[in-house]
Parts: sequence; C-alpha cells; structure tokens
Amino acid sequence: MKLFRPATLVTLFTLAVSPARAWDYEGHRAVNQLALAALPTNFPAFVKTAEARERIAFLAGEPDRWRNITDDQALPHVNGPDHYLDLEQLEEFGLTPETVPALRYDFVAKLALARAQHPEKFTAIDPAKNKDHTRELVGFAPWAITEYCGKLRSEFSYLKAFQHYGGTADEIANAQQNILYTMGVMGHYVGDGSQPLHATKHHHGWVGENPHGYATNSSFHGWIDGGFFKKIGGVKVDAIVGKIRPAKIVGDPLKPEDLFRQMMAYFGDTEKLVAPLYQLEKEHKLTPENEHADEGKAFLETQLARGGQMLGDLWFSAWEQATEDRYLVTELKKRPAASAETK
Repeated sequence: MKLFRPATLVTLFTLAVSPARAWDYEGHRAVNQLALAALPTNFPAFVKTAEARERIAFLAGEPDRWRNITDDQALPHVNGPDHYLDLEQLEEFGLTPETVPALRYDFVAKLALARAQHPEKFTAIDPAKNKDHTRELVGFAPWAITEYCGKLRSEFSYLKAFQHYGGTADEIANAQQNILYTMGVMGHYVGDGSQPLHATKHHHGWVGENPHGYATNSSFHGWIDGGFFKKIGGVKVDAIVGKIRPAKIVGDPLKPEDLFRQMMAYFGDTEKLVAPLYQLEKEHKLTPENEHADEGKAFLETQLARGGQMLGDLWFSAWEQATEDRYLVTELKKRPAASAETK
C-alpha cells in the first residue's frame, strides 16, 4: 500500500488549517470539553448547564478568530505572541526558563536590552515579514495563561461578593457570564501549551542542524494541528476523557511567582516532546494509512488530554483560591444603609 507523507495530505486538504495555529477549532473545543470533565461535582452549577458548556467550548476558538482580521495591525501584534513560546531562543537573550522574569513587561525589557547590548547575536529582521512587529519576540504564552488565571480568580472573587452580600440578580448573572468568557478564552492558550510545536523554534519544520533528518516542510504544523485528525474522522472526546483525573490545585497564591513557574514547567515538558513528535513523522506513524498510525494518534490524543487536564486544574484553582472581593464587599454593605437614609 502506498504511504502518503503529511505534506502531501495537507496539500490535498488545500491547507485549510493555518500553519500558525495550535490545534484546529475541533482540537481546542476538545481541550475545553476535557477540562469541564475534570471539574468536581460541587463546582458552581452555572458552569455546568448545557448552554454554558457550549459557550465555553465555542470560546476555545476565539483567539484564533481574532487572527482572521488581516487588515489590522494592533490585534495581531498583541494577540499573536500569546500563542507560543520558542524556548530554545531564550538562550540567545542570556535567559533560561528558570530565570525569565515572571512579569510580562519585565521580560520584554530583558529582550530589548539584550538586543541593544549584543545586536551581533541576532539575525536581522526583514520588515516585510514583520508587519505585526513580533519577530523581535519569542512568545508570551506562559505569561498570558498566568494573567488569565488572575482575571478568572478576580471574577470568582467578585461573584462571591455579589452572592454573599446582596448583589442584584443582574449583577450575579453578569459576573457569571464574565467567568464563562474567561474560562473559554484562556482554554485556547492552555491548549496551545500542549501542542509541542508551540514550545519550540522548530514550529514550522525543523530548522538549523538536522542530524536526524526530521521534516523541514512548513506544512507539518498544520498537519499536527488538525490535518491528521481530519483524515481519521475527527477528534473523539469520549475516547479521550478516560485520561482525565479530577482537578487539583495548581499554584500557591501566597507565592506570587509560583503559578508562573509552573506554567513555564508545563511548556518545558511540552518542548521535550518536539523531537519525539518529529520522530513519529519520520517513521510514518503520523500517516493514517500506516499500520503503526495508532502510535501517532495516541501521542496527539494524550497531548489534548494533557491540555484539558491542566486547564481543568487552573479553573478549579481559580475558584478554590478566590476570596471575596474586599472592596466590593465594603461597597455592597453600604447599600442597606444608603437605602434606609432615603426613606
């Protein structure tokens, strides 16, 4: 039987999958759905309605939909780097995964300083290929995830305040909708973090020295994102959900950098799978017609489950660690007094 290489198959699918993305919409939906399966039975009930589940699943694709606006500069500039981290490039800036600053703009300052002090270390950037002004960067995905976790914890905090101190029905409903939105959108970036090609400079084919003869075609990224799954009939969430355990706490809120360092470790573990992924391609195990394609399928399904597990853990942690918004509680307590004074 003739075997087709991924590059050929991607061409047959007319490159419907953008090579700049991690997991297709179907894959990102699966990550969010798997995360929902990790939540405990006592997690807030409003998250578990059929409508809420669909909302969260739909929002998994939102950050990629932002990338469809081609006549905009600001949105690609701020959104694009949040989807990846090219870990190997940190060394060029004199940094390691353990020493990068935990705050986004401190990190940006380090990148700019390194370029200014040692311009000879860096390849010149072609302005024609840098319309969104992101080629100077190495990606912000762990920072983006950490920031979304902070937003979600804040939203649970003010929801608790509204619920316990006399918030109106509209205020509570709006707070709940904010939570659903953040849960759904942040799932995209956590899902990106489980796709090995989003943790490496080898994101669109192997670059530089290539002693193992790994694939160099840029279409490989799109094949991993969704081309393989399309060829075998799609992602089957029910077949993966058995890999999910109950959610557990991630990050210590009393240690400001702890969550970020765990997100860096999450990406570090993903980066370790880059070479094994390329090896699977080399051995034709990412070609559905191959008799060993189940190994490739299992690898990719495990990564989807890994993204869903981490996301469920982060959602659960935000809810568990959220304390009542003190400022809002103070303001809500004034309401009965203010009402009495007007009578």
